[in-house]
Amino acid sequence: MRVGFAILALVTTITTMAQNGTVSPYSIFGIGEFRSGTTIDNRAMGGLSMAGDSIHINLQNPAAYGDLKITAYTVGISYRTINFKTNDLSAESVVANLEYLALAFPVSQKMSVGFGLIPYSSVGYNILNETINQSQDTVSTFYEGSGGLNKVFLGAGIQLSKNFNVGASAHFNFGNLAYDRSQTVQGVQFGTFDNRDSRINGLDVNYSFTYSPEVYIKNDYYRLRAYFGVNSPLSFTSENRQAIGSFFVSNGRDVELVDVDLEQDNLRNTDVNVPTTFKYGVGIGKDYKWFVGAEYHNKDMSAFKNEFLNADNVGYEKASNFIIGGYFIPNYQALSGIYNRMTYRAGFRSSNTGMIVNGETIKESLFSFGIGLPMGGTYNDRFSNLNVGIEIGSKGTVSADLVKENYFGINIGLALNDKWFIKRRID
Repeated sequence: MRVGFAILALVTTITTMAQNGTVSPYSIFGIGEFRSGTTIDNRAMGGLSMAGDSIHINLQNPAAYGDLKITAYTVGISYRTINFKTNDLSAESVVANLEYLALAFPVSQKMSVGFGLIPYSSVGYNILNETINQSQDTVSTFYEGSGGLNKVFLGAGIQLSKNFNVGASAHFNFGNLAYDRSQTVQGVQFGTFDNRDSRINGLDVNYSFTYSPEVYIKNDYYRLRAYFGVNSPLSFTSENRQAIGSFFVSNGRDVELVDVDLEQDNLRNTDVNVPTTFKYGVGIGKDYKWFVGAEYHNKDMSAFKNEFLNADNVGYEKASNFIIGGYFIPNYQALSGIYNRMTYRAGFRSSNTGMIVNGETIKESLFSFGIGLPMGGTYNDRFSNLNVGIEIGSKGTVSADLVKENYFGINIGLALNDKWFIKRRID
């Protein structure tokens, strides 16, 4: 399959709601565009996942469950505007999504468990590529994709010692991906199409470890934090279907449709392999006051495999993320003045996606910042908060007939807290 970006028409401004997840033309490759998978408060710090606390769920670092001291419910939504540019054209689009649903609660003073639903990857693109054939007729190839993968998870973390936590989270991934291609030639009554669908599922496990000793430096105490995480390799099972045929250009009605026999090429059921991700982080801060940390993530995407949807103009290499971020709370114990108890967050992320298209490495960078607004009004829910984050970033390049995406996103997360299993006492 050859995917061209020489003339990109984002056809019309596409508004994608619910769980389409993306409108990126780069989601045509692999198994779509990988989603953040982090809570809104972590995304406001560039996606920093090493920091855990006693009131928030951390979706990327299961060891942080060992720090959770109160029941937490969390939900996140996002809204993003994207400007697409090539050397000749530009267009705009928007996408809005539910980002996650999760619940976690302590089962003892040193252990908590959590479960929920997180999007894993998304496919959503509309691309028109036009070329001129030997007869000087315009050949129009239209690519359209939709779908995505989600994961349900169950995780647990425990504080093995005062400063050392371990955790693990098991995920069941599932979803459907649809990739459609149609082609017409100027002056020809019929067009052709090639539609491919994959039903994918599989399991993976994340592990993480945190070490957070308190140290005494220049007459004050600080909290150091070291973090190591592993996202195990994903080996999905993909059940595939392909249909080819022709249609009337005038009205789009099918003339002929043939289901391709994929058994003869061993493509009816295939494996989709996503390599292991390793995460490393270090940071320093003062408890309930401030924290700043840095993380490095890497995985060897050259080991990625999806035999059913191979494209001949894409390759893969080592992928990496560098993240720096942190937060600041003026005075979390303040009895008045909401600004004193607000959490201020900021971060930066620079990524190599591990994808090479038309010989160009696809990179991404973003700046993020946000605030956490305290909402609780009673004893049991006084830690509830509303988290708002802003992301400003870019992805891709206009070189080699490709597309550059500049985006602006607003993310909103609601984190509600309660106390379960409270032993009632009557004086």
